[in-house]
Parts: sequence; structure tokens; C-alpha cells
Amino acid sequence: VQLQASGGGLVQAGGSLRLSCAASGRTFSSYAMRWFRQAPGKEREFVAAISRSGGITDYADSVKGRFSISRDNAKNTVYLQMNSLKPEDTAVYYCKARDGSNYNYWGQGTQVTVSS
Repeated sequence: VQLQASGGGLVQAGGSLRLSCAASGRTFSSYAMRWFRQAPGKEREFVAAISRSGGITDYADSVKGRFSISRDNAKNTVYLQMNSLKPEDTAVYYCKARDGSNYNYWGQGTQVTVSS
């Protein structure tokens, strides 16, 4: 599967952005999906996860209550709605697909910059 992330940009603190990650192929519903982020000089960290059907989600403590992950299997797309953004949310955001064999596929990142 190939993944294409989009939707990043520059936003003021308190603002919102919605990231999208579009997947190629016909078996998108067979992949569990996650968002990660990597800030300059820091390791890549987990942000949010969603199960294959979309019925189960999980979030990093730092984004709980502010971010929401969802997916549309008919559109082969996973989303990350980011509200109440903070400067510390500034990072490159990546989507990842995991198949039934626990093989991971990464998309290219999209830059999110939150100004104070």
C-alpha cells in the first residue's frame, strides 16, 4: 500500500487543522492505521490509532480531548482532526498502515506548524 498524507500547514495556537492520509489499493480496510509525529531534534512519537473497522481508537495522552482520528474505508482515507493546537504540536506528521502480518507501511510526512 502507498500512503499520501496532506493537510498540514501553518496555524495559530488555538486553531484547527485536518490531516488526511490517502491509501492506494483495494484492501484499505485490512490495515490498522496510526498517526505519528516527529518534531525537530526529537524521536518520532505515537499520536493516534484506529482499528480496521474504525470502531476502536487510541490516543497519546498529549493529544487526548483535542485530536480525533477517523477513517472512511470507502474513500481509502484516514483523517486526523486537530483542534486547540499548541506550539508543541509543531512537527512533521506521518501516517502508518499495519497489515495482518504486522508489516508497516509509512507515508511521507506533512508539516504542521503552530505559531504562538
